[in-house]
Amino acid sequence: MIKVLVVDDSALIRRILTDILNKEKKISVVGTAKNGKEALEKIEILKPDIITLDIEMPIMDGMTALKHIVSRYKLPVIMISTLSQEGAELTLEALDQGAIDFLAKPTNVFRLDQRDIKEEIIEKVKAASKLKPSIKRKTKNTMIKNSPSMRTIKNNENFKTILAVGTSTGGPRALQSLLPDIPGNVNASIVIVQHMPAKFTKSLADRLDSISEISIKEAEDGDVLRRGCGYIAPGDYHMQIKDLNGKLTIKLNQKPKIMGLRPTVDILMESVASIPTHTKIGVILTGMGSDGAKGILAMKKNGAYTIAQDQATSTVYGMPRAAFETGAIDDVLALDIIAEKLINKLGV
Repeated sequence: MIKVLVVDDSALIRRILTDILNKEKKISVVGTAKNGKEALEKIEILKPDIITLDIEMPIMDGMTALKHIVSRYKLPVIMISTLSQEGAELTLEALDQGAIDFLAKPTNVFRLDQRDIKEEIIEKVKAASKLKPSIKRKTKNTMIKNSPSMRTIKNNENFKTILAVGTSTGGPRALQSLLPDIPGNVNASIVIVQHMPAKFTKSLADRLDSISEISIKEAEDGDVLRRGCGYIAPGDYHMQIKDLNGKLTIKLNQKPKIMGLRPTVDILMESVASIPTHTKIGVILTGMGSDGAKGILAMKKNGAYTIAQDQATSTVYGMPRAAFETGAIDDVLALDIIAEKLINKLGV
């Protein structure tokens, strides 16, 4: 039985989350708290296995409480965040500080009771309960992207390789480990799907751009791929790469969700697989579920080199495992080895 402590300053959200989680046979909500201070007191008494933690609370907010929970109790934490720019930035900071995952609080809280959202909550709690928090290593910022020669390279639409990356749970921290190690003059353009809501992907792109030599942005419809640049699919939009008049161009759409997801790794990778003019590399990083398995198989069938993150360094080994089980993966690698392998393959 997974024992959960629900922490939120809203009595309504505490009740909704408690009702959802208690309907799952393997989960029991052993208590609730209305702020971080009360949560820390109840951890001592209730001995939960996992905590859902609101970010914005009086007396002691979620960010402060998270630091105590991670350092003192080593408990897995799922952050509950508002769908706002500030909420997105705080959520990414929380993931850096050791939170395992997050749930975006819909504007209408009664949507939490919808079937797809209930299933997501339950699955995230189950996955996170098996994990221990860890704090991301600090990555030094670089000044290389300010040089004139680097800007010239990044304005170049000619490059050899398309690198497609897919990830979900644990992905922000994995990307913050991987992408800063890729040199800015890499002879490739990088396209990424990270399962996140709208607004969160913009904050993630900005954060990754600030610590990486490559330039990284949230993708926009009509963006032309450029060398030394990375493009993150915006939340709530599928992303495809199409050859339009000889230019590799990003196309976004809001076609129906697949497996409850939009964007999906499969759609991105299948579009990359269909491009005959470039060398292709596919990478599946940590994540829950099986998104990316079909896409990376399509890439492999079209001559791509493929990597899956190994189980030991994955927050959740769902997506890499599903990709590996297709038989389409060339190498299963620890996260800190993937960048080195990519550099050898990509050239600079």
